[in-house]
Amino acid sequence: MKTNDYVKYITQTVVKYIDQPKEERKKLKQAKKEAEATFLFRWFGILPFLLMSRFKKKR
Repeated sequence: MKTNDYVKYITQTVVKYIDQPKEERKKLKQAKKEAEATFLFRWFGILPFLLMSRFKKKR
């Protein structure tokens, strides 16, 4: 990929992000967080859940 193509891609991505309403961005961010947690539990079982819950209790 040439530099010009990369700059064009980044510009399109940023403009697409900015054009979204703030509420939609928050929903997408929350959905991404939930999907990430599911991925950890699927691949590593209950261990990440235990570590996360202990970490939250210490806070």
